[in-house]
Amino acid sequence: MYPPINPRVDFAFKKIFGSAENKDLLIALLNAILELRAPITAVTLKNPYSLAAYRTGKMSILDINACDASGRWFYVEMQINEDRSFDKRAIYYWAKTVTEQLSEGAMYRTLQKTYCISILDFDLIPNRTEFHNCYKILNRATGQDGDIHDLVELHYLELGKFNKDYADLTTALDRWVTFFTGAQQLDRQLSPQTLAIDPNISKALAVTERLFNPDERATYEVRLQEMLNNKNAIATARAEGLTEGLDKGRTEGEQSALRKVARNLLKLLPPEEVAKQTGLTLAEVMVLSPRD
Repeated sequence: MYPPINPRVDFAFKKIFGSAENKDLLIALLNAILELRAPITAVTLKNPYSLAAYRTGKMSILDINACDASGRWFYVEMQINEDRSFDKRAIYYWAKTVTEQLSEGAMYRTLQKTYCISILDFDLIPNRTEFHNCYKILNRATGQDGDIHDLVELHYLELGKFNKDYADLTTALDRWVTFFTGAQQLDRQLSPQTLAIDPNISKALAVTERLFNPDERATYEVRLQEMLNNKNAIATARAEGLTEGLDKGRTEGEQSALRKVARNLLKLLPPEEVAKQTGLTLAEVMVLSPRD
């Protein structure tokens, strides 16, 4: 008996929401997050799930890129490992998705709104207690967003900030976040009534229980172990670096701690990944060397 699938692992997330046969789940998730005046009714997947593409390296970024019949574009990514610069990464992928519209023949005047959704298994926005935060372009003087074309919307869902019990689940988004954080402990036959009333959640649980074939399961296990190793390496390196930094001045200590973290991570990860995880520039990382 295999252990339950963790939908927060990006490979599993892509299988569940990026497969052609599960487009209804993606639509339900998008509608729950975005709460659009005109709900999404159908989507076209621009980079559908493919095990073969993943294994050959053609699908190394396990995001989901889609558009709907009205021309709106959606970029969705699940991130389990902490990334201090993820907000910058999200803006980059939003811009990349806009560029893809142009590559498909769109003119500037016909560009459609692109929604970038980041589902995070770590805290990115420390000064906000809400688990769901949305960012748009506003006029600083008026606080309004209707002066120019409304083309950008960035959504961040920080799963660790969600703290509702089953009895308190009232919205579709509440149920989806509970699925992400608790799917490994849930049984679709015995799930709480507040979840069982949602057929999309029941189907998503069914996908995690039985729709991974042996090859997919093996690939998932490898990806899960990679992510756990990275998570542990980052936590260990940061702890060592921060301990060293406590004995120094605040600013100097923080910088020293980051360099210590980066130096330890270089023993395990490529420089580009170290830069992403620590917030240092690639040039700053490249001058460091791992020390035993």
